[in-house]
Amino acid sequence: MEQTTYGTELLGRTLAGEHPDTESPLTHLAVIPTQTARFGRWPDWVDPRVREALNDHGINEPWQHQVQAADHAVAGRHVSICTGTASGKSLAYQLPILTTFLEDPNATALYLSPTKALGTDQLRAVSRLITGRKDFSHLQPCMYDGDTEQELRQWARLHSRWIFTNPDMVHIGINPAHARWRQFLARLRYIVVDECHHYRGVFGSHTALVLQRLLRLARRYGADPVVIGASATVANPEQALSRLIGEPAVAVTEDASPHGERTVALWEPGFVDNSHGDQGTPLRRPAGAEAARLLADFVIEGARTLCFVRSRRGTEVTALRAQQLLADAAPALVDRVAAYRAGYLADDRRRLEKALADGDLLGVATTNALELGIDISGLDAVIVAGYPGTVASFWQQAGRAGRRGAGSLVVLVARDDPLDTYLVHHPAALLDRPVEATVTDPANPYILGPHLLCAATEAPLTGAEVTAWDATELVDQLTADGLLRRRKAAWYPAPGLDPHADIDIRGGIGGQILIVDTTTSRLLGTVDGGRATRTVHPGAVYLHQGESFVVDELDLHDGLALTHPEEPDWTTSVREDSEVEILRTVRSETFGPLTIALAEVRVTDQVVAYLRKALSGEILDSVPLDLPEEVLETKAVMYTVEPEALVSAGVPVDKFPGALHAAEHAAIGMLGLVATCDRWDIGGLSSNLHSGTGLPTVFVYDGYPGGAGFAERGYDAFPTWIRATGEAVSACGCPFGCPSCIQSPKCGNGNEPLDKAHAIRVLDLVQRLDPRDR
Repeated sequence: MEQTTYGTELLGRTLAGEHPDTESPLTHLAVIPTQTARFGRWPDWVDPRVREALNDHGINEPWQHQVQAADHAVAGRHVSICTGTASGKSLAYQLPILTTFLEDPNATALYLSPTKALGTDQLRAVSRLITGRKDFSHLQPCMYDGDTEQELRQWARLHSRWIFTNPDMVHIGINPAHARWRQFLARLRYIVVDECHHYRGVFGSHTALVLQRLLRLARRYGADPVVIGASATVANPEQALSRLIGEPAVAVTEDASPHGERTVALWEPGFVDNSHGDQGTPLRRPAGAEAARLLADFVIEGARTLCFVRSRRGTEVTALRAQQLLADAAPALVDRVAAYRAGYLADDRRRLEKALADGDLLGVATTNALELGIDISGLDAVIVAGYPGTVASFWQQAGRAGRRGAGSLVVLVARDDPLDTYLVHHPAALLDRPVEATVTDPANPYILGPHLLCAATEAPLTGAEVTAWDATELVDQLTADGLLRRRKAAWYPAPGLDPHADIDIRGGIGGQILIVDTTTSRLLGTVDGGRATRTVHPGAVYLHQGESFVVDELDLHDGLALTHPEEPDWTTSVREDSEVEILRTVRSETFGPLTIALAEVRVTDQVVAYLRKALSGEILDSVPLDLPEEVLETKAVMYTVEPEALVSAGVPVDKFPGALHAAEHAAIGMLGLVATCDRWDIGGLSSNLHSGTGLPTVFVYDGYPGGAGFAERGYDAFPTWIRATGEAVSACGCPFGCPSCIQSPKCGNGNEPLDKAHAIRVLDLVQRLDPRDR
């Protein structure tokens, strides 16, 4: 008889509510068994006072991986510890840092995290460990981020020996002001880089150069800090940390910590009764609505639950729907469910984090802002509303459950998206697949160039440093442009150059837009300038902690989005015009009528209108907008097919636009299968006669200046990618196309025109013409 687990019991009670005549939404169930702990011995170098503090907090023996990583760090080796979520990675850096602080009263340390929430949580953990112990009273660990008041920043710089911050503040607040940090940097012994898997793509490339600039400055002041990286989910952790810091590193990967049994369920929402799309196709229940129902069910069962939702708006809607369901079924629990996302003000974030940690909240709908390892003890379940784009992020989110060592449940709820549909019906592609290697490219000239200017303003660039960065040509170009000046053996910045503020290391375009309720002058939150025209354009519906607002005005120059409270019975989505210009072909291969290429391109986008949609999904009208163009120079993977080959494959000329457009959408949805990205990292465009090629052409491009490696990975893995795309579209049961195969939630043309049948023929033709797929 099959043993019942906590996860299957919780899931069974939820499935009991399904109608017996409908197909079960559960497509796959897997149980990850319990693992017992393997302990190590306290290293001889650990100060007894550190052991005593840990003993008082219930840590009587270290696990083997904690000892191994700490030993590497004490021996002076950069080390990356890559073990499971809740495997005590913090202890691996606390041991050497706290012992060093006791041995050397002048030593300092720096802790970096990609989010403010995680940094605050780790500071709280260290403070709990040392509070009340006079031996540690001189450490004064302190937060130093964008929420830190100016007076406290100055105090931290002068008095704290352990600073908790993020790469953004290192870039903008420490590196350029290094003279004021001289005392701290000259004594810097350790740098902790937490959640290394998060540093990928553009953000990872920027962070790598920020770290390398920091190490450069510390060494100029006589220090030689050891870097300790930590992550639960990263492939090749040794190489990943080495790429970040530009130096060799070692890795510890064998997890010796205990964990409880974890049940993983793959879930495909059922169809909505008597509801059909524009072409008569049945509509599945949205992943957000399904996740809200599960969240409410789990809260009623007493399970502390996190629900990860892809977008900020989706987070708000999911929390609100769960509260509405609870209002009918269990009114006393309504206030124990909330939303949490980026864009909230600091006080709101801190209040929610405390309520979650204290157990006052039973259910939280969140963006990936809570994906990282802040210590939320006792979570029973995690709902992932839509594949988060990478296997690493999926396991990171899944790992938030079961922190008490007891059984837990993880449910992946599929969106109407080709990749989600593929994964819930091909579970091995998710559950048996290793986490992706992080994609970073610090040598990208669009990224490296501005950082070289920053480095030069911090300290003159030497020839050896230029060689180490492999930047000779780039430095020559910057010199020719008058931004750098050569003086004997070094390069200096041009007078008046102040490049730090020009870099957004998160890869965004533009600064922050403040979202204001004009009826009360209340600041609701913020949004990146690059997302403003799509999310807070005039007429947009904006949700904030259960409240609904409509945007009256967007002032990009002054950085303001002005709103008023309103609860309309419609939602909004934008329409865009896009053009792609080929600047240079980097690589290409031709197979008869098919050419596949990696190219540098210029993408011009403009939001030209928004659609008002009824809550049922019906389009009410289209409202024109007058907003500025956005220009992006990036990399694209592209393919062209000669018209005669398409016609011979059964695609008439008049079907080219819909077939190529649908094939483009499907390929964007499936690129995450071969690259560390999701569809929001990339864009696409198709043309039945592109001006740059004179042929039917499909582009899929990186959505970041200079590229982020996604298009290049698509080019390298083109046969695998296109084969899986064709299989996903062919396997979808809809007759004419749906969000599970060829429709896109981010299409600037409102998913028109699309032709599923002929898209299948296009994809089949491309696959057959590429001999590498044999």
